[in-house]
Amino acid sequence: MARVLYTFVYALLLPVFVARLWWRGRVNPGYRKRLGERFGRLPHRPRANGLWIHAVSVGETLAAAPLVKNFRQRYPDVPVMVTTTTPTGSEQVQRLFGASVFHMYLPYDLPVFWRRFLRRLNPGLLVVMETELWPNLLAACEQHNIPVMLANARLSEKSARGYEKFQALTGPMLQRLSLVAVQNAVDGQRFIDLGLPQERLEVTGSVKFDMQIPAGIHDSGQLLRRQWGEQRPVLALASGHAGEDEMLLDLLPQLQQSCPELLLLLIPRHPERFDVVANAVRSRGLKLQRRSTGTASTETQVYVADCMGEMLLLLAAADLVLVGGSLVPSGGHNPIEPAALGKATLIGPHYFNFAAIVDKLESKGALAKVSDQPARLQEQLQALLAADDQRREMGQHGQQVVEENRGAVGRLTELCAGYLKI
Repeated sequence: MARVLYTFVYALLLPVFVARLWWRGRVNPGYRKRLGERFGRLPHRPRANGLWIHAVSVGETLAAAPLVKNFRQRYPDVPVMVTTTTPTGSEQVQRLFGASVFHMYLPYDLPVFWRRFLRRLNPGLLVVMETELWPNLLAACEQHNIPVMLANARLSEKSARGYEKFQALTGPMLQRLSLVAVQNAVDGQRFIDLGLPQERLEVTGSVKFDMQIPAGIHDSGQLLRRQWGEQRPVLALASGHAGEDEMLLDLLPQLQQSCPELLLLLIPRHPERFDVVANAVRSRGLKLQRRSTGTASTETQVYVADCMGEMLLLLAAADLVLVGGSLVPSGGHNPIEPAALGKATLIGPHYFNFAAIVDKLESKGALAKVSDQPARLQEQLQALLAADDQRREMGQHGQQVVEENRGAVGRLTELCAGYLKI
């Protein structure tokens, strides 16, 4: 009954969802393209019994990348389909995999669209990255005998409380999952408390630890440093959200009093913020360089990375990395990338999306938590910018933690092969 009510309300709101896509298309035209896919019309018809992976946006696509690559290496003849919901996720799929996988947008969560979509796609397994559950999608997969695995799953205490409020929807969804492969046992217990059968839970670890550092990335980072001024300290804000870039810009004059040559590298999370962040720099009278128009010089105070797909390269050129989404209540972003690059890594108090990973890195001396209060944050940044040895040790510990926790991708690949019977 709860799903019937959900479907009725969702159908009534569908025009609003479409209008929202069109509205967001003012800034990112990709939202207005390929609308037919969101109504279940597929641009491709892969062979049946393939692996279907759903990754919402950029972060989930990056998390899925090691699994996709490992699976394709071991089973090159099995088609792989990747769905996303955002244009930036779509662009990331194209950038990472090119024509080696089929990409489509995920349809709206209504039964009529799923019938059309699944009849044409006919996958052997759906792997949902992290925690993107849709009631009608799971019901349609059950009707078509398609197993569903929730992979690299995480469930924060806050999210668990949210799901608990809608137990009439949450319970049946969890019952329809064939397997939940969680990052850690604590999150796994939250799924069980919400109604997941114990036997459908497996702790596999986080696939983010299996990230591969591209060959030559450190050399490329050093090349950037020489262009910026090789001896200049570089503080990076990775995947910054509204309010965070502005906070660091306001602190920059004070930071430069104790660290005069400091370069602030801002890497906004969303392309819609590129111009906003650049304008915020200008409004403060700081010397700006946008990556899209050239590289920073020794005179640049703030370098805005208005680009996509260059996170690792840019972080390789930094000395100190503050993970975005953590100074504001957004839940934080992945701290493993800077740690794997051997960078001293900082995160604010709002990191519930990556709590277990943050605690693991912090316990090994690879990460430090910082305040979201400007005065205290300023003190912490100044102390670390002056502590070369401490930053170096943090980076070394980070690389060690990443190496010790690899292996989740191999376990997930084996699980996928088992469901696909290959």
